[in-house]
Amino acid sequence: MHKIVRFLIVDDHPLFRQGLVSVIENVRTYQVRAQATTITEALTLLEKTEVDVALVDISLQQENGLELVKTLKACKPEVLSIVVSMYDELIYASSALKAGARGYVMKQEAASSLLKAIETVIKGKVYLSNDMRERMLDTMLLQESSQEIDPVELLSLREMEVLRLLGQGFGVSEIGKNLNLSVKTINVYRDNIRHKLSISDAGTLRKFAIKWVKSNEM
Repeated sequence: MHKIVRFLIVDDHPLFRQGLVSVIENVRTYQVRAQATTITEALTLLEKTEVDVALVDISLQQENGLELVKTLKACKPEVLSIVVSMYDELIYASSALKAGARGYVMKQEAASSLLKAIETVIKGKVYLSNDMRERMLDTMLLQESSQEIDPVELLSLREMEVLRLLGQGFGVSEIGKNLNLSVKTINVYRDNIRHKLSISDAGTLRKFAIKWVKSNEM
């Protein structure tokens, strides 16, 4: 008899959660045991529900899903976390792995990619797309040869998001609307980014952001 693999889904979009349930329970030995929309709800459910795999979105209303991944790694290391997100894998997968995730799947990918990720993680391996694996290897080699520091190593998830939007040509007020934050808050994030990257002014930061975004789209 095959062992049942039990799942927790943490995502604040009901339709997407339903889609994940359908994909997962199409596999005879997979069962969704719990669903949550917030970190607090997820942790409460885990106190009374045994699960093997947690599928976690990064963006949970005003919360960062990677905080849940970190908590699971520290308090429930037996639960394997896979990030399932709309955010670009090339920018955010590294942070997810450092938080403790065992895999990263973009929401735009086919159901087969998610199932492959689950199978890979259950076997004790890490799942990333082929493109991401190659990019991470290239980045490691470049850092070894040039000693350059990747911004991903320095910035928080929200700071990376602001940097990405700056690099895509958005102004401060547009970024605020996009992230549902005030202009004052975006300016604080922008100043923090400049400080962490040792960039002297906003114009230089924008040029850096454009270059960084282009390098991640190659």
